[in-house]
Amino acid sequence: MSQHPSLKGTGKITSRRNVLKRFERVNLLVKRGEWKEGSSRGLGLKKTKPEA
Repeated sequence: MSQHPSLKGTGKITSRRNVLKRFERVNLLVKRGEWKEGSSRGLGLKKTKPEA
């Protein structure tokens, strides 16, 4: 039995996500210069919005 075409994934994200993963947030904070070097664990991160 085959899978219906509407249930298959496209393989890439087509819409913009509004939630970032932890490593994406850290990378964004480093890029903006808001990351402290002593904060190696990444707990209690500042809220960030995805780049446009």
